[in-house]
Amino acid sequence: MDIVVKGRKTEVPERFRKHVAEKLKLEKIQKLDAKVISLDVEVSKEHNPRQAERSDRVEITLHSRGPVIRAEAAAADPYAALDLATGKLEARLRKQHEKRHNRRGNGRLSAAEVVDVVPDVARLDANGATVADEVREAVPTTMIGTLEVQGEGPLVVREKTHVAAPMTLDQALYEMELVGHDFYLFVDSDTKEPSVVYRRHAYDYGVIHLRTDPLAGSEAGGAGGALGG
Repeated sequence: MDIVVKGRKTEVPERFRKHVAEKLKLEKIQKLDAKVISLDVEVSKEHNPRQAERSDRVEITLHSRGPVIRAEAAAADPYAALDLATGKLEARLRKQHEKRHNRRGNGRLSAAEVVDVVPDVARLDANGATVADEVREAVPTTMIGTLEVQGEGPLVVREKTHVAAPMTLDQALYEMELVGHDFYLFVDSDTKEPSVVYRRHAYDYGVIHLRTDPLAGSEAGGAGGALGG
């Protein structure tokens, strides 16, 4: 298996390359995913002084015959960022490993355990008949922001409202770089519609324009999905 270390907007010293090889223990990774082909480690540098505590970012991408697994983290130095990203990668590998392990039939639940583990499973009485919904435990409902959440979630919602003056695309790109984010929401001065600029691969940027459709139904889907592409 190959480990490729590269830098974006920064030079990667040989000492750090050796540390990557020592930190990413191949035996441990291959034990969790025997089909792994290669590991890409990308180091980037944020030169904005206001982002000093998160100035170094490390992104690890694992390529295998299965799904691609990616983990990234930012810290005050690349070594700390590598430690955080490695921990995330190993946690995701263990999760995938356990998922495959359970799919093969190991760790199956007994009939008595299904009711406690599987949500909304049908309950049967002593005669095999379905228990009425009225006798089931009531699921607590809470409001988080403007959303109604049943049970414990997990769901964390942080709702913010910003007042923004319309700006050009160039100004939005400048503001995104200034705050050190991977995307920036703004009101386009030409269309007066909400738009998003985002960072793609290398030095490329993308932009999404959101336009209201007066003919769309009230339940029409939004512009969700990944920013990449």
